[in-house]
Amino acid sequence: MKKIFSLFFLFLAACQSAPTATAEATTIASATSVPATETAVPAPTSTPLPVATATPDTVKISTKDGMTQIQIPAGTFIMGAMDVYRENDEQPPHEVTLDAYWIDQVEVTNGMYELCVNAGDCRPPREVRSDNREEYYGNPGFRDYPVVYITWFDADAYCQWAGRRLPTEAEWERAARGDDKRNYPWGDELPNEYNSNSLNIVGDTTRVGSYAEGASPFGVLDMAGNVWEWVADRYQPNYYSKSPLENPQGPSAEEVQNLYRVIRGGSFQEDGIFLRLVNRSFLEGPNPRADPKTEAYYGKSTNRIGFRCAEGE
Repeated sequence: MKKIFSLFFLFLAACQSAPTATAEATTIASATSVPATETAVPAPTSTPLPVATATPDTVKISTKDGMTQIQIPAGTFIMGAMDVYRENDEQPPHEVTLDAYWIDQVEVTNGMYELCVNAGDCRPPREVRSDNREEYYGNPGFRDYPVVYITWFDADAYCQWAGRRLPTEAEWERAARGDDKRNYPWGDELPNEYNSNSLNIVGDTTRVGSYAEGASPFGVLDMAGNVWEWVADRYQPNYYSKSPLENPQGPSAEEVQNLYRVIRGGSFQEDGIFLRLVNRSFLEGPNPRADPKTEAYYGKSTNRIGFRCAEGE
């Protein structure tokens, strides 16, 4: 039932009122849900963006938006769940071989996204607020925080503008897991206040790259918690049972009977079940048959979904 609850509450978040209304925190139902904390959200800092501690040939900086990109080498890994919380759409675990690629070290920030909006290639976020902050996007104090209220359409447009693309589901999972069978990007320790923005401890988004202890084996940050992340793939529950074993791209439009696109990584509100790096959830993506003048054409967005980009070698 986890997937159904996830979709239901994400939909509620997407239907929140206009920016002038007071934002209320939403929680996803699960066996170990943690109630919202009453601790005030910390003020933003001006700490420089993180740079991976790796050899120069495995890190590069995008000249378009200043994003630090991490190289993920070609290799084979186990994709899918092997733990006691595994669900049907995470099965079966299977070997996947990927070509080398690059992935953003952190989630795309408000400041980065604003560059694309100012260039005329991206739509502004649907809301300027976050979960508990009325002035978020466009506020200099939160320029290094993840952009939210972004549809899949908008995330895809940004990545194209930046000369990149959305990562496939397989690319996202390998960047988070590495080549072993860990359950979280940092290992098997449960999420806590030191390795992730999760469990509603903070109560809203945090500055990208704030949890060094939560780094994946490749040095990629924020892959569990902070905000969910759009990936390229359409959602199909049984895709793992038939997906290609080399560079899977997700099911085609002809293979699925819905508009859902996959989201990964969980958000600041989620517990350990949702933050497992194998967890698959989803929300409506763009509907090419809808009127381009309507929001249905672009799909849904929430205050808990952002994204990062990838790039081929």
